Amino acid sequence: MKDLEKTYEYLQQFLTEERLRKIEHFAPESSDFVLPVVEDVYQFRNAAAIVRSVEACGFHKVVALQEENNFEPNLRVTKGADTWVEVEKLPRNMESFRKIKDKGYKIVAVSLEKNAKFLPEYEITEPIALVFGTEMEGVSKEVLDFADETLAIPMYGFTRSFNVSVAASICMYELKQKLIKSNIDYKLNEEKLLRMKIRWTVNSIKSGEMILAKYMKENNISFS
Repeated sequence: MKDLEKTYEYLQQFLTEERLRKIEHFAPESSDFVLPVVEDVYQFRNAAAIVRSVEACGFHKVVALQEENNFEPNLRVTKGADTWVEVEKLPRNMESFRKIKDKGYKIVAVSLEKNAKFLPEYEITEPIALVFGTEMEGVSKEVLDFADETLAIPMYGFTRSFNVSVAASICMYELKQKLIKSNIDYKLNEEKLLRMKIRWTVNSIKSGEMILAKYMKENNISFS
């Protein structure tokens, strides 16, 4: 923890006062209690819209499962959200889902299949990895079979599905509201919060990665 604290303190000198103030203001509301997972999204505008919605709701990480398509958000659509959101890219296979589950997440697929629970009534009581499928096919069958639960958004018209980025926006917002109204300790712990602040700071600085690497080498610091 001390190395993290010293590193963050050192990096602050490269920030403007306004940027530091924003980081300190928004960081405390960040959470990894809901982890959005997207399966092989191919439209870069959808990728960007998902990142933007995730950031706006204070969930600052996305897992992108890649098979045929690279998860490459359109920077004009993200409106800078890519600075704050960590995107972890993994292969689209069941081993990746097992790794996510091993980190303590319940796997919840967004789909009408398997007696899905509807979002307004859904009770979030533990960390969940919320899986969104591809634009054309939705969540894959093997993921549906592996998932602990399925979650659906109620719809009232002839169109029986939302665009994947719209579905992500609705789910992220509604789940955040449920967490805010609950007694759950859903925010980042002190160590995770510091690590995130360091990442945000590095992303805010020109040549931030080089500055961080030089500092860590000179001070014999290694973050596991």
